[in-house]
Amino acid sequence: MKLDRITLRQIRMPLVHFFETSFSRTYSRDIILVEVSGDGVTGWGEVTAGENPFYNEEWTTSAWSILHDYVAPRVLGKPLQTAEDVFPLTAHIRGHNMARGGLEAAVWDLEARIHGVPLWRQIGGGARREIPCGVSIGIQDSVEQLFEKIEVELAAGYQRIKMKIKPGWDVDVVRRVRERFPAIKLMADANSAYTLADTDHLRQLDDFYLMMIEQPLDHHDIIDHAILQAKLQTPICLDECIRTAHHAEQAIMARACGIINIKLGRVAGFSQAKRVHDIAQAAGIPVWCGGMLEAGIGRAHNVALASLPNFVLPGDVSASQRYWKRDIIQPAVETTPYGTIALRDEPGFGYALDLDFIRSITVREEVLG
Repeated sequence: MKLDRITLRQIRMPLVHFFETSFSRTYSRDIILVEVSGDGVTGWGEVTAGENPFYNEEWTTSAWSILHDYVAPRVLGKPLQTAEDVFPLTAHIRGHNMARGGLEAAVWDLEARIHGVPLWRQIGGGARREIPCGVSIGIQDSVEQLFEKIEVELAAGYQRIKMKIKPGWDVDVVRRVRERFPAIKLMADANSAYTLADTDHLRQLDDFYLMMIEQPLDHHDIIDHAILQAKLQTPICLDECIRTAHHAEQAIMARACGIINIKLGRVAGFSQAKRVHDIAQAAGIPVWCGGMLEAGIGRAHNVALASLPNFVLPGDVSASQRYWKRDIIQPAVETTPYGTIALRDEPGFGYALDLDFIRSITVREEVLG
């Protein structure tokens, strides 16, 4: 392969309902789409960075700049034997994994389309033909509102509920949720809202037989998580601090977690995501696929990723309608009544693009090459 053109598009999509974490509330998404062209074929990727540098150091504007000035020039026109060749071309760029991963994912999609196979097959997936799905529910304005949302998602068949927590919205709320829903698979996601000083407080969560507590401590910490994990019965799941395969190795060696969340953008694309998956699998650590409020392209890429064999826990890959009145792909991603998403056999990520809709919500566009 050789890329002769890279097109960057920034789209703006309002969410069906606001989504709140421990660090912000989001009402709409500004998303960068990356289209790569080579050998007469095009592939598409999605940059998962948020609108603000709160989840990590990246945000939409920084990702555009990094892609335009650094990532695209290092890949355009270069001979690529496989999509695996993209990662080393940009590896010397410090951080900015989401920008790099958006382009790398597009090249994987391109390669799958050139070979006429689905993306999940191109990355070595297909361990299951249906992906088990959970949902992530943000912090609500009241516990009653949270109850209503949980009931809606359970009725839709979702197999696991993840609720966001933060100081002041944690132990008492989880207790009430567990009392109301005693048998559901439940986990709590703190998005780095706590410190080791909160250990005794977090230990109270052991009473509610959670599947996991996700990233309770600092976004770049592994050592303190190891200290905390030794004092908790509930498994810690690491998210933000696992940015590379080496981080996964360090966390497992330090016994800092019992579970790892793999997000495609956070680890710079499929090449590193597969390495993290393999390292965790060899160590007996289960993984699951996290979400970043993706539009249809990123959501379809997550479905492909979650078909790798060690993704044994329900991920945050859910139906398009949970977030968007209209998605950018056709058909929209849908779940079965029992909370799964079926793999598609069409080449690439498996869905058609709604190009007219994409054009209508594009706020800037630039063609490189």
